[in-house]
Amino acid sequence: MPLWLQWTLIVAGLVAIACLLWFIRKQTKLLAEGRKRQQKAEAFQAKRREDMIGSIRVIAMAVEEDQIEYSEACLRIKGLLDHVAPHLLEEAPFRVFRTVHEKLEHMPTHRARQATETRFVEKMDKERFEVEEAHADEIRRAATAIRHHQFD
Repeated sequence: MPLWLQWTLIVAGLVAIACLLWFIRKQTKLLAEGRKRQQKAEAFQAKRREDMIGSIRVIAMAVEEDQIEYSEACLRIKGLLDHVAPHLLEEAPFRVFRTVHEKLEHMPTHRARQATETRFVEKMDKERFEVEEAHADEIRRAATAIRHHQFD
C-alpha cells in the first residue's frame, strides 16, 4: 500500500473520530438539557400540587369555622380533588363533595349568574340552600376528614 494512501486513510479516520466526538458531545448536551427541563417541570408540578392541597385544607378549615357557604366549598374542593386525588371522590366521607357538585352544576355562576333574572336566581338559591341543609353534617365531617387527610 502506498504511503500517501496510508496517510489519507489515517487523516480520514481522524476526521471521522472528530466528527463522532462532536456528535456525541452535542447529543450529551441535549440529553442534559432535557433532563434539566424535566426536573424543572416535575418541581413545578409538585409545587402546584402542594399549593392545591394547601387550598383544600384552607377551604376545609373555612367550612369548619362556617366562613364559607357549603355549596361553594364543595364545588371548589371537588375541582381541586379532580386534580390532586380524584379517587377520593369515590370514597366516604369525601363522596359528598361530588354529590353536592352534581346537584348544583347546572346552576350558573359568576357573570352568568349576574346576567340571570332575579326570580330565577332566588329560585336557584333556595334550591342550593336546601342541598346545603340536606348535606350539612356530611359536608362538615368530610371537611374535617379532608383537612387531616395525608395526601400521597
